[in-house]
Amino acid sequence: MTGYLTTHVLDTAKGGPGRGITIDVYRLSGTQRDHLASVTTNDDGRCDAPLLEGEAFTPGEYELVFHAGDYLRRHHEGASEPRFLDMIPLRFGVADASQHYHVPLLLSPYGYTTYRGS
Repeated sequence: MTGYLTTHVLDTAKGGPGRGITIDVYRLSGTQRDHLASVTTNDDGRCDAPLLEGEAFTPGEYELVFHAGDYLRRHHEGASEPRFLDMIPLRFGVADASQHYHVPLLLSPYGYTTYRGS
């Protein structure tokens, strides 16, 4: 069985998907940070394909960087600049790359949370 990495962005302030959010995917190794992909969420706040899968998805440390500030400027008027949230980096480890790692972002203009889903 081959594992894979997915994400999903939900705008908890608006009660709907985070559409059009750019996400950068990195693999970390010590002080090295290798850019693997850039994707954009679709109308459902998801990506059209896994971020990583197959041989590209191996045990190790990863980082997802959500470009939340651009989204928040488009969808949450009235907040001051600079925005409280802009780039949101999430660093996490993958111990078993044969599993599905789902790393969603629940977003609002002044906070966010994440967890490992399935």
